[in-house]
Amino acid sequence: MSLPQIPFWFLRHGETDWNARYLAQGGTDVALNAAGIAQAHRAAAALKALPPERRPVAVVASPLGRAQVTAEVAAEALGLPFTTDEGLRECSFGVMEGQVMAEWFHAWVAGEDTPEGCESFLDLRLRARSAIGRALTLPGPVLVVAHGALWRGFRAEAGLPADIRTPNAQPLWVAPGDPAWSMTPLDLA
Repeated sequence: MSLPQIPFWFLRHGETDWNARYLAQGGTDVALNAAGIAQAHRAAAALKALPPERRPVAVVASPLGRAQVTAEVAAEALGLPFTTDEGLRECSFGVMEGQVMAEWFHAWVAGEDTPEGCESFLDLRLRARSAIGRALTLPGPVLVVAHGALWRGFRAEAGLPADIRTPNAQPLWVAPGDPAWSMTPLDLA
């Protein structure tokens, strides 16, 4: 299954206390902190200020709370409902949840090692491609609100370097290209 050649918006959830400490969250449902809530509102205001033809018309989010709260803030600013897709859930990091994202994490992204109880990076790539593909069947532009590791999986599928940390609550305009997709940050100033 190939990626649909449809541009869309991606938004990683706002910051959590674990993000600030570089801890692997995975399936642990860590809430947004005060900075994360402020980030979500700032991103929502920037999305709302877009010209109508670039503004999201559908919002799909991970079912984890940190992504749902971020999606809710954006959807409310845009006057839209939002739906969730289980496929957008962050991957489980198994025994590494709550641990500092260090060399083990880079080895996981490279496909060299999968910690006990962790979803493999290849499986995450396939799940990310499938879930984002489902989101892109909606009228667009679509806003996908999800997680950092899931986004690394999509980046790999889109022909881009995967082991790149995506900032919290930074809207990205994602457009198909050959050989790789482009990802342009929305100015939040």
